[in-house]
Amino acid sequence: MQDPFTIGLFIFQDITPLDFVGPYEVFSRMKDSKVYVIAETKDPIPSERGLHILPDITLEEKLHLDLILIPGGLGINRLMKNDKVLNWLRINSENAKYITSVCTGSLVLAAAGLLNGYKATTHWLSLDVLSLFPEIEVKEDRVVIDRDRITGGGVTAGIDFALQVVSEIQGQKAAEEIQLMIEYNPSPPFLGGHPSVANPDLVSETQNSRKKAQELRKEIAKEAIRKLIKN
Repeated sequence: MQDPFTIGLFIFQDITPLDFVGPYEVFSRMKDSKVYVIAETKDPIPSERGLHILPDITLEEKLHLDLILIPGGLGINRLMKNDKVLNWLRINSENAKYITSVCTGSLVLAAAGLLNGYKATTHWLSLDVLSLFPEIEVKEDRVVIDRDRITGGGVTAGIDFALQVVSEIQGQKAAEEIQLMIEYNPSPPFLGGHPSVANPDLVSETQNSRKKAQELRKEIAKEAIRKLIKN
């Protein structure tokens, strides 16, 4: 009997819920697969919007993972400095078939050195942060596939990302079946979900409102880069 394709979704305090829930919904429908929700402890994990998520296993529990996913959220600032998590990623990536992220989760992979030499993307507000890492080719695409590294853009891109992953692993038909079952047929009420199509004034307002937070994130990324170079 064939072993199931094992997927580990790492969650953390102040995660963006949809970064996790979108891919989980898709991956949980994959045939011959098993999804694990992983965290540093088994305590309920509070998201940045208040929703609590219950992990299945902790970092200490030994488990072979075919795919690792790091979602994004406000908490990634702490993760970029969390040596325990970064080392866990490095160790488990050695035998994983795919290392992946959604939204700003790519910054954590970058801090672990796991995107060096790869193309990758992230949330549009943090593309310049990811660009600070000198060995990563940053793309603005919604989903970027570069060999065994697959990264998705911000929040809602997690569903597109997960469907692309299913297609890579089990073929387009399998992905299309899941897409049909979850009725993923987007028809947004406004044409404004990306800076390339949104009202320029709204884009500027959004950037200004996050300016201090993004500057802090840049400083944390720079420190992560210094650690990578030092090691």
